[in-house]
Amino acid sequence: MVQNLKFLQSTPQLLQPPTSAAPLPQLHSTCFPILKQFKISRRELTICSNSSLLLLLGSQALESKAKAEESSPNDNQQKEENVATPNPNCSNKVPTKRAFLDIAIDGEPVGRLVIGLYGDDVPVGTARFGSIVSGAAGISYRRKEFVKIMPNYVQHGGLRSYGVDAELAKRSGSNLAVENLREEWEREYEKCPGVKNLAGTVSILVRDPSKPPPKLKLVARKGKLEIDEEEIGTDPNGTEFVISIMDSPELDASALVIGQVLDGMEVVKRIGQVKTVQENTASPYFRVAKLIGDKRAVVAERGFNRPYAKVVINNCGLMD
Repeated sequence: MVQNLKFLQSTPQLLQPPTSAAPLPQLHSTCFPILKQFKISRRELTICSNSSLLLLLGSQALESKAKAEESSPNDNQQKEENVATPNPNCSNKVPTKRAFLDIAIDGEPVGRLVIGLYGDDVPVGTARFGSIVSGAAGISYRRKEFVKIMPNYVQHGGLRSYGVDAELAKRSGSNLAVENLREEWEREYEKCPGVKNLAGTVSILVRDPSKPPPKLKLVARKGKLEIDEEEIGTDPNGTEFVISIMDSPELDASALVIGQVLDGMEVVKRIGQVKTVQENTASPYFRVAKLIGDKRAVVAERGFNRPYAKVVINNCGLMD
């Protein structure tokens, strides 16, 4: 143990380079007596060399870290500048029209919503919503129900693409297709970064939020195998809309923001307090049924988060 301690105390002299250009024989003459005196084994020499290598690597790591710290404030400042300069057209939207919705729960009036529509920023979406609210489309949201209540938003069922609603819209020449809305949503999605469906915003659904993404499958066409996307379920017809109670980033990939609630946000919160059908997606029976394509699972999933009470729009229209 004493010899090893003496060896450790003398190793710094071995690691330090010579300060003066001494002759090579003198260097060996100073080292070999130490090696002969302490009888250094190969294991001790390996430990010594490894420790010196670690010291060298550690010093290089500290130097690189110091250089990174010197350059990182500039990079962080540039990132903060990029984040802190959003598109002014996204944050300073001005309503050009106002619409109102009179809400009733189980036949009892609970209040009026006043919605400001962004006619200059999203003309296609506001024109669609305004024509239905005012009745210019041949059909309106009157007597239509809210069909889903989520923790962050409430969803209105809109108009049906079949039956009486479709016939009335056809007579007035209204088109319930969603293609134009989807194109406008794509432009807004690329132009405006960050969360779009903030608390109090009103959005038209261009895609079902609960709809799974399309599945890729191989399809034989003209003797060749091609990759195609298999859509599951149906897309909304561009008449369903949602009102966000809180920030709802989960809606950004499926909803086009067309306006905001100017008055009556307490009515929206009142709708959000209505009891709903609880989800049962964690049940193993439901998972198996959905996996095998059982229609009962599809019907049950449609009923999740539906309100027990009847939440209806009694009256609606444009105010100016």
